[in-house]
Formats: sequence, C-alpha cells, structure tokens
Amino acid sequence: MSSIRLGTLLIAALLVSAANAEQLTIAVASNFRAPAEVIAAQFMQETGHTVRISSASTGKLYAQIVNGAPFDILLAADSGHPRRLEETGFGVTGTRLTYAVGGLVLWSRDPDNANEDCRAQLDDIGHRRLAIANPETAPYGIAAKEFLQAEGLWQELEPRLVYGENIAQALHFVATGNAELGLIARSQALDQRLPAATCTWLVPAELHGPIEQQAIMLERAADMAAAGTFLDYLQGATSRDITARYGYGVPE
Repeated sequence: MSSIRLGTLLIAALLVSAANAEQLTIAVASNFRAPAEVIAAQFMQETGHTVRISSASTGKLYAQIVNGAPFDILLAADSGHPRRLEETGFGVTGTRLTYAVGGLVLWSRDPDNANEDCRAQLDDIGHRRLAIANPETAPYGIAAKEFLQAEGLWQELEPRLVYGENIAQALHFVATGNAELGLIARSQALDQRLPAATCTWLVPAELHGPIEQQAIMLERAADMAAAGTFLDYLQGATSRDITARYGYGVPE
C-alpha cells in the first residue's frame, strides 16, 4: 500500500474517531478530585472523549443536580446521594456502582503534638480545635461525627469543632494551623504535598459507617455512549490502580 494511501486511511480513521467523540461533564466529590483528574486524563487519551470535572461537596453537587445542573455523571463520596438520585429519577437505574472505599485519619501538624499519641489528644483537647467536614453536607463529615459519637466525645468536642464545607476545606484548616487537629480522608494523609505531620492515627473502620463512594450516570446522559464507557473505565484495571495509589480501597 502506498504511503499516500496509508496516510489517507489514517486521516479518515481519525476523522471518524473525532466525529464519535463526546464531551462529559462529571461532578466529583472534593476528596476524589485528584485521582479523578488522573483517571479522566487517561480516559481521554485512550478513548478520544473529553471530560470536564466540577468538584464540590457531595451534598452541594446533589443540590445542583436536582436543580438542573448540566452534569452527566456523579462521583459521590457516599452511597446515599447516588441512591436517592436513582430512586427519584435523576439517575439512570442500574448504573450505580462503588468505585472507591474511603477511610478517616486523625491528623495534626501542631508542634505540640510531636511524638504524642494522636488519639489521646481528643481526650484532652483543652482549648485546641478539631477540623471536620460539615456532617450536614459531606459524607466524611458524617463519618467523623459517627466516630466521635461512638467514642462518647461528640458533646464534649462539639464546641471545639471547626467545620469545613467539604473534606478538602477541613484539611485546609488543619494544614494551615487554623485547627490543631483534623479528621481528614485517608487519601489526603498520603498526599506528598502536605506538610509533615506531627502525629496521625487511622480511625478504625468499625467506629463509623462505611465510606462507600459510588458513581451514577445522570438522566441527561442516558443516551451518551461516552457516559457508559466512562463508568466501565472506572471499574477497569487502570482506574482501580490509580484509585488504590491515592489511598482508597477498591471493591472486588
């Protein structure tokens, strides 16, 4: 085959691929933004589809969706919001899936906590502050509240709490010293960009409800091939490896 003929076929193939490409707008819980960006970049490279990411707390994204925000897929930080979207017709039935399992870490960069038992600091918090995500809007905030209630600490510590709108803001508060302690996502604690911690403690999973993070296709994307392709990709080996690398558990 001549080089001219081969070049013509390659151009034709690229044009067909471009013609079939679609643009997805994906709403992503703030805690999962970093791995979602890596996964999206790989997805775009491998499929030719384009992805735009919008990130906020799951509660805020849910409110935007039910008020008509033009999202195609939700990657939530819990299972409850995707389930409600499916039940109320905003999500496509049968597309809901678990893509990651989160965990909580008690984290501090306060010099006074150096070489100290991090968990013990909650029993003697004094005038210090504890940052958590807002339990009213953020699944990681719900888990933090459940943990504090399970340990009998909620009433005592509630006056010392600093609420982040989402888990990213909770981390910001404790990383910048606006709170001496913070209950942050396990994945955040592994971020190499964080300042060095003076103490950390992994919260046992049995002390709070499971942080099962689910995705769902939204109704406006029901006829978009790219939306189904992305959800399939989210369950594939590449996405699972990225998810695990960022400190999340992955479902079997």
